[in-house]
Amino acid sequence: MFSTFSNPFKVPKSFTGWKSGGTQKVNIASVEIHDVATSPERRARALKHLIRLNHASHAIIYHDLQFHNHCPHILGSAYLLGASSDQLHEIYDGEDQELEPWHDAPGEISKDDWRDFLGDARYQRAFLDFFEDELVLKGYDWRKVAAEFLFEGKEPLINNVISGLGHPLIHLGYAFELSNREVAMEALAMTASSHNFLHKYLDDPSYTKPSTYSSDSPLEMLKRVYDDRRFNGLFGDHGAGNIKPLFDHHEAAVLEHWNAWKIEDPTKQFEQSQQAAVAILVATHGACSGKYDFFLVHLLTTSHAVRILLPLVPEKLHVAVVRQWWLLTLAVYIAQLRPSINLKSIEEFELEGKDWKWVEKQAIDGKFATDAHYVKGIRAVKVAAETWGDPEDWYLKAAARFAGEFDGWGGFGG
Repeated sequence: MFSTFSNPFKVPKSFTGWKSGGTQKVNIASVEIHDVATSPERRARALKHLIRLNHASHAIIYHDLQFHNHCPHILGSAYLLGASSDQLHEIYDGEDQELEPWHDAPGEISKDDWRDFLGDARYQRAFLDFFEDELVLKGYDWRKVAAEFLFEGKEPLINNVISGLGHPLIHLGYAFELSNREVAMEALAMTASSHNFLHKYLDDPSYTKPSTYSSDSPLEMLKRVYDDRRFNGLFGDHGAGNIKPLFDHHEAAVLEHWNAWKIEDPTKQFEQSQQAAVAILVATHGACSGKYDFFLVHLLTTSHAVRILLPLVPEKLHVAVVRQWWLLTLAVYIAQLRPSINLKSIEEFELEGKDWKWVEKQAIDGKFATDAHYVKGIRAVKVAAETWGDPEDWYLKAAARFAGEFDGWGGFGG
């Protein structure tokens, strides 16, 4: 049921996603890889069949091509937190009520023209068909397909997995953690369909240049962004719709903070970025009418996906992928009107006997056990604690506070 993989990928020498004097590696062990496709266990079989049912039945982008299919995310998270097969079926039934069926694409896609359709979500089905045709040609080795399209070519897809609010990155993380080819092909199709302007900041090395300041701490830089008056009054309300105008009109200010992150100890600084990802969700609670911010939770779940992927992708990509997450973090934090991050709200939280078992129970048995972002968020904090250790219960306090106080999402525009 469990397995681990050595790095299955090679990256082309021409890859230019990051300028550095040499390879910088984030040195962390892989999480356990759960090969549910071959496991005889009942829960694993249920997960496998439900993933396949979703794959066959539901579009990966729906609701006027604005929402992303989270079904594999919540099924995978709940399974890894211990949900029973019955609970997995209940989760699927809830997702099934909201998701939409596949629709035919306007046309087919081929190896000669697939890049011409990048970013056009109307072609999501055609992209999936195309990648699955490539899967057959590569003997159903989904890692070979992923390696070719993620890392090869002039503008490799790996440099835009933060498009679509990071959902392609999240999907890719679950594909690897569950060793699942259906989810992997969906992740490639989602990356291609969601492709947007953010790729240029990784594809074009000229955007990486010295900043007006430098810092090794994401939380310190977020405080600088919070204090940066250039971002005052830019938007009348919260929402992901603010991201494109932010870059259209204030690109230089955003890139100043993006380039300020001085990464000299990648492992330590990735750890700090995971702490920041937790804090930016949990320690801003209350900024959105007493709700947790729906868009900020994506910074936590994308950080989790980065944590899953780093031990499994070429070392040369490590810093580029982490910096890509940082670009998304800046964009979303500013788009959500830069809420104050109050670390004491985590540090001074009283556990009152709550432990990880209690937290896990909320995720799979609680009132919001069918809320994909809630369940994913809890598991992301738990895996961060397992990765870095939690001697002062900081991650546990954050998870317990989020799990117990959550009462729906806020942060949406008016």
